[in-house]
Amino acid sequence: MEQSNFPLKSWADAAPRLIAIAAGREAADLVVRGGQWVNVHSREVLPGHDIAVADGRIAYVGPDASHCIGPETEVIEAEGRFMIPGLCDGHMHIESGMLTPAEFAAAVIPHGTTTMFTDPHEIANVLGLAGVRMMHDEAQMQPVNIFTQMPSCAPSAPGLETTGYEITADDVAEAMQWPGIIGLGEMMNFPGVIAGDRKMLSELSVTQRAGKTIGGHYASPDLGNAFSAYVAGGAADDHEGTSEADAIARVRQGMRAMLRLGSAWYDVESQITAITQKGLDPRNFILCTDDCHSGTLVNEGHMNRVVRHAIACGCDPLIALQMATINTATHFGLERDLGSLTPGRRADIILTSDLAKLPIERVIARGRTVAMDGKLLVECPHYDWPEEARATVRLGKALEAADFAIAAPEGANTVTAKVIGVVENQAPTRALTAELAVVDGFAQPDEGKGVAQIALVERHRGTGKVVNGFVSGFGYTGRMAIGSTVAHDSHHMIVVGTDPEMMAAAANRLGEIGGGITVWKDGEEIAQVPLPIAGLMSDSPAVEVAAKADQMVAAMATCGCTLNNAYMQHSLLALVVIPELRISDLGLVDVTKFELTGLFE
Repeated sequence: MEQSNFPLKSWADAAPRLIAIAAGREAADLVVRGGQWVNVHSREVLPGHDIAVADGRIAYVGPDASHCIGPETEVIEAEGRFMIPGLCDGHMHIESGMLTPAEFAAAVIPHGTTTMFTDPHEIANVLGLAGVRMMHDEAQMQPVNIFTQMPSCAPSAPGLETTGYEITADDVAEAMQWPGIIGLGEMMNFPGVIAGDRKMLSELSVTQRAGKTIGGHYASPDLGNAFSAYVAGGAADDHEGTSEADAIARVRQGMRAMLRLGSAWYDVESQITAITQKGLDPRNFILCTDDCHSGTLVNEGHMNRVVRHAIACGCDPLIALQMATINTATHFGLERDLGSLTPGRRADIILTSDLAKLPIERVIARGRTVAMDGKLLVECPHYDWPEEARATVRLGKALEAADFAIAAPEGANTVTAKVIGVVENQAPTRALTAELAVVDGFAQPDEGKGVAQIALVERHRGTGKVVNGFVSGFGYTGRMAIGSTVAHDSHHMIVVGTDPEMMAAAANRLGEIGGGITVWKDGEEIAQVPLPIAGLMSDSPAVEVAAKADQMVAAMATCGCTLNNAYMQHSLLALVVIPELRISDLGLVDVTKFELTGLFE
């Protein structure tokens, strides 16, 4: 594994020099002078302070660092600007950005994100432990801090879906020895934990014995005994809350409530009232993104966007900053290493002229300036992705319109079909029904009712299997289809459309290009986002991927779609651990009961 081009000494190794600099016996590598020190430990702003840095760590913070300055010391004049810690994302999936770790880092560093806690369970479903290792290794090469949580659930719901690979308890035990592994990724199989499933309990115990953090994922409104049983399993946080009651329940049980603002998940405003109105201790709350696609990163920002949003929702700016820095570091046991501007910590510093609007004017990571005024100033090294990571779409045959025809019960003129109902800006779906016409023995979508077809195409083993169903909420019109090999979490291929021929064309195109997203209308492809690595990511720069993603979003609108960030909704239609109704390679899944269900009533 290639190491980061920003080597960092441990605090123990750096301590002798840090002490000598703070005492005035040696000179610092860098001094940031004359800024307003935002202290997230004491929640106060202290004007007229300096920060001295050496070996990538902070040696001194005080009103005068002149005793730390020598002839070779770099001096940055803060000019009265606020000095805040680099921002931390407490829960996220790099693959959701459609970028590799290197390109994701390149996209978010100018926005002030210097620490990420990532769960690569998307690639785990496609390439198994080997894929996780590839993500981990590229993450370790970056000039900022990317910690990896070992994926816990591939498949996320055993018996309800088939993945390309399965993650075992032995895999988890092996990964816990890797240098960049910070804990266990979100434990999505909450029914398994509650039922005492041996595999789930083994993964939990391995992580606990390693002294590392277990990520939570409790996507259920039941806050009674089931929730208590889940918490007893050791999950230390949860990002699936959507209401104030969810946030309160989690912190009362000793969890950290992670409030997310991603490209399509807007769960901060509904939960932050637990702090702003109910007055709960904010140190038990963390801000995160969960899923941000490249367009959001390029056009809107990353954790700076989340902090601004929290402030706009009524949160005190200093509390919002705590929720994106020290709270996150403390949660993962890294409070003594990062998350604040205090001696010994990694020198991850942002200079900004406004705490509420949060313009990111200079970003320092490990004591070196990495971005200024939105421009990246460093290289983010790439891993050498092997061919097996680029050849993951296996259809087994050329698909035809007949593969997407939905046979109705014999003799039926109409059918009552179960329909996946998309909910704008939220991860859960609704389990709906619709009366649909039958033509020549096949059930038809209904544009007037907003009902389109959905198909899941198996793409890991080349079985040629297609599972068909119906979905509503996108607003598609005319002859169209959109296909994607990003289909959380098993990452087969999801195709949504109004016309079987268009759906077959979309599926076949994804097979040709090795994965990605394609939009078809009236017999022509009108947008394409190639994602050749595991069918999930591109190693092209974020700006290029975002441009293609913008074209994809525009193409979806051309097809009649009106939803905000509808692609994110599309990509979650196979996520069989979030209620209410989903689709998998085994059929329709009733997630309220965690069982397969028929298409027709």
